[in-house]
Amino acid sequence: QGQLVESGGGLVQAGESLTLSCAASPDIFSIAIMGWYRQAPGQQRAVVAITSSNGNTNYAPSVKGRFTISRDNAKNTVYVQMNSLKPEDTAVYYCYAYLPAFSRTYWGQGTQVTVSS
Repeated sequence: QGQLVESGGGLVQAGESLTLSCAASPDIFSIAIMGWYRQAPGQQRAVVAITSSNGNTNYAPSVKGRFTISRDNAKNTVYVQMNSLKPEDTAVYYCYAYLPAFSRTYWGQGTQVTVSS
């Protein structure tokens, strides 16, 4: 219960695209705010994109227009499509789930994204 399993990280060149996936356990996906955070070396973990259970989305200014978050309710999976990647997007990306009714937060194990110049 309450598990998040990420996939899709890797090494790409600047300007290329990458899609991250996060499969959530069914008991949390349908009622959770889902999203992605990232943490670069020496920096704090910061929000990248968030989607609510009704599909509303929010993005960090640094990724708006380049990243798209989406959720597939049939697969209990949230995605982030990352286009026009930049070296400064290099970080460990973490899937995030928050259940407002229970004030409970879940984190994935993290997946490395490295963008070379």
